[in-house]
Formats: sequence, C-alpha cells, structure tokens
Amino acid sequence: MKNQPKISDAEWRVMQVFWQTGNATANEVIEKLQDESGWNPKTIRTMINRLAGKGAIGHEIKGRQYHYHPLIGQEECVKVETKSFFSRISKAALKPMLAAFVEEQNLSQEEIEELKKILDKKSK
Repeated sequence: MKNQPKISDAEWRVMQVFWQTGNATANEVIEKLQDESGWNPKTIRTMINRLAGKGAIGHEIKGRQYHYHPLIGQEECVKVETKSFFSRISKAALKPMLAAFVEEQNLSQEEIEELKKILDKKSK
C-alpha cells in the first residue's frame, strides 16, 4: 500500500462525493454538500484544493472547468484509517470495541456471512 495522505473528517465527506461520482466539478461538489453540511462554498473549494495538494484527487481541465477525480480508493483509505485507529487503542479494548460495533449495527445476513468468512480466514 502506497503512502496515503492524512484526510480530515471534513475532507472525508468531500472525498465521498468523488468516490460516489468518480468525477465532479467543484460546483457539483458544492451543490451536493452545501445543503447537507451547511458549509460555505469557499470552505468546500478550500477542501478540494487541500485534497488536490495532498494527492488525494487529481483533475482534468475541460473547457473552463476543472473536473476532479479520486486518486486514492475508498477501500484503501478505510484500511489506513482503521489501522491508525487500532494503533491508538490497546489490545485489551479491541474485543469490547468490536462487540459493541457489531451489536449496534443493523447488519444484513450477507454482511454477517462476510464477517464470519473474515473471522474464519483469520483463525486458520
């Protein structure tokens, strides 16, 4: 896994737009996030610029607009964030934390089966 940029919680929300759309202009991201987040358009543009500076997104110029796209995958970012989180908690806290997570989630039967497969693979 290549060196992943550190992405803040707010930047994560912007990245989700790119992961969902694959390609978007700044105005499209603003339109998507402004109502749900209440953020000022300048704030969203700043986050887009930060993400570009970190190498998390790239862009192509089409006409007079920048069309941004993710350079890092959501799955990769989740793995990096998860590893970072687990490095901060002790092994003693791992079991109760995982148990609480599973108990609080509304997991589908498919998700439960996938978790079982992961645990079975880990125990071998």
